[in-house]
Amino acid sequence: MSAECSSYLNADKVLVSGFSCPRTGGDARAVYCCGFQDVKYCCDDPHSFFPYEHSYMWWLSVGALVGLSIAAVVLFAFIITVCVLCYLFISTKPHSKLDSGLSLQMA
Repeated sequence: MSAECSSYLNADKVLVSGFSCPRTGGDARAVYCCGFQDVKYCCDDPHSFFPYEHSYMWWLSVGALVGLSIAAVVLFAFIITVCVLCYLFISTKPHSKLDSGLSLQMA
């Protein structure tokens, strides 16, 4: 089984001539032509979209989870601080009205 990758213009607008899969000296299992209009390559999965391994995505996911965890802790600490400050403001407020020195009763 083999596939033909037609010629294409790459991202630098350089014409890349067509080739057949699998390529000479390449992986014998790469019998499909994969890629996009500006980059084509031989692959072993007809549904493949990228010419590199997906292991980098795991590290992006771990980094995103760590970042989101830190953001959640900071947000939680901010909410707790606001609640404590509100409680302290309300609890330290004088319960009786201050005497202004003016009598509001008629003589």
